[in-house]
Amino acid sequence: MRKKTATRRITLPDPKYNDVLVSKFINSVLKRGKKHLARSIVYDAFAIAEQRGKNSGLEVFRKAINNVKPVLEIRARRVGGATYQIPTEVRPDRSIALAIRWLIAYASERKDKSMSLKLAAEFVAAANNEGNAVKKKEDTHKMAEANKAFAHFKW
Repeated sequence: MRKKTATRRITLPDPKYNDVLVSKFINSVLKRGKKHLARSIVYDAFAIAEQRGKNSGLEVFRKAINNVKPVLEIRARRVGGATYQIPTEVRPDRSIALAIRWLIAYASERKDKSMSLKLAAEFVAAANNEGNAVKKKEDTHKMAEANKAFAHFKW
């Protein structure tokens, strides 16, 4: 092997909840290195989600992440000049990364006043198995199910 594989960086847990998943989410919300602002946005979203939902903000967030995490995804693979969409299982760390990415992307598309309100609305919707992020996961699963015939090309 010529090149060394990159070592995994350890994400430190966030100061308020002492949770690595929350810290990863904050790092994804982060823009232009303003971590303090990203933290306040996420913590405000937790507080708003706690008011709107039945459980604590952290539980609503965890449930939302679990409901958005994909199990299958589609990978393009060229076989003999043709490109096939091949369904593959998603690694656990990638499924969490995709869930975080989708939650942030669809929250920012919402029509609310602030990002924390948008995130809270998306958390509550995803925790109740509705909203655009959950729809994205279901669409991904449907695509994988539709292309199940090409699963034998996977190796």
